[in-house]
Amino acid sequence: MSTTLHPPATGSEAPARQTAPRPGPTLLASLLGFTVITVDVSAVNIALPDIRASLHGGMAGLQWVVDAYTLTFAALMISAGALADRAGARRAYAWGTGLFTLASLACALAPGIGALVAARVGQGAAAAVVMPASLALIRQVYEDPRRRARAIALWTVGGSVAMAAGPVLGGVLTEAAGWRAVFLLNLPLGALILALLTRTAPSPRRPAPLDVPGQLTAVLGLGGLAYAVIEGGHAGLTSPPVLAAAGLAVAAAVAFRAAERRHPAPMVPLPLLRRREVGVSLAVGFAVNAGFYGVVFLLGLYLQQLRGMSAVAAGLMFVPLAVLITSTNLVSPRFAERAGRRPVIVTGQVILAGAMFALLPLAADTPLWLVLVLLVPTGVGGALAVPALTALLMDAVPGHRAGTASGLLNSLRQTGGALSVALFGALIGSGEAFSVSGMRQGLVAVGAVLLVTAGLSLWRLPKGGGRRTDEH
Repeated sequence: MSTTLHPPATGSEAPARQTAPRPGPTLLASLLGFTVITVDVSAVNIALPDIRASLHGGMAGLQWVVDAYTLTFAALMISAGALADRAGARRAYAWGTGLFTLASLACALAPGIGALVAARVGQGAAAAVVMPASLALIRQVYEDPRRRARAIALWTVGGSVAMAAGPVLGGVLTEAAGWRAVFLLNLPLGALILALLTRTAPSPRRPAPLDVPGQLTAVLGLGGLAYAVIEGGHAGLTSPPVLAAAGLAVAAAVAFRAAERRHPAPMVPLPLLRRREVGVSLAVGFAVNAGFYGVVFLLGLYLQQLRGMSAVAAGLMFVPLAVLITSTNLVSPRFAERAGRRPVIVTGQVILAGAMFALLPLAADTPLWLVLVLLVPTGVGGALAVPALTALLMDAVPGHRAGTASGLLNSLRQTGGALSVALFGALIGSGEAFSVSGMRQGLVAVGAVLLVTAGLSLWRLPKGGGRRTDEH
């Protein structure tokens, strides 16, 4: 999540508070928006085979349907908090929701893969605005720290449930009305959110500089890297377009670093990255989402393409996963309080890595009960690590950098998921056949990354989780 926390403002904010209605509608609007943009990440995975049959796209096209959303989301989220500050949280949230709703309509009406991918870019850009603005609205209407903490906890759990329940919803909608219904559902929800915002007090505006060079180079770098991974798996790593995309990614990374060093208000302050808690947290967030997103993408295709299951049946296979994620998210903070954050973060990664290796025996004739059992560590591992990881990161940075750090974490998490989808898609095959050997190669690769970041956490993180709030 991308948080943007500020000290109390003066002037224009005071009248808004005097006329502000009850916080319930604002909380519901924030929760619904976060839920919608989160569901959209995972629900589409179950609809991919139906999209492929309807629009006649190849595996590369399906990967772009997923990654066009997550990459745009990741690249723009870093600086979206500044936009919410400049425009005001309510106004930015309304803009983001309106754009997301229109982009969802464009997705539902897309005549081909290219149009669908372009509309997904619009959805990702809108989601990047909605995410930080939704949390800023909660911060605005809940002044009491305890009530605000409960509201944020509800917001967080709602996102976790949405991510896990997305495949179920995607399966039901696809089976009942076709893949376009997955996107059409966003239209009434978007209208409801905008209606709820009319009962939310206006938000103050604050000067917040935008880092345009940093934002442009981040988009170019992530886009080039994703293109190289996706197309490299189908056209070959030595094909001229793939080499050009890889070169663009490297050049953009160098330009990004130079831009951040020179900009007076960089969206990624480089000294922040030199803190070991920050650097490790970002690496772990990347790896954890690579594991979770990769498995959701992989199993959606495995269950439908290799096993011939319907979209509804495939979606229902994720119900136990949703329950596990939600329950583990709730108990993870208690484990971290008793054992310390580092053991919980390391354990979560090791469990998730074990989940990757546990899925290696999957085949067309694997009993369904065994598939469900093998999904257990996937649900437990990431859900155990992420709450402790987020708390560690927030304690490792000064208060005025909380939004930046949270935006970075969520950006790296989305990037990890997008690149994992790109990797799995490249390995499981570009034709109609589902490559079991490619699936296993991807699982081993992601499992190895998780073990590396688990070792990095054990080596670099302080024993008790550490609290550093010195200013930079």
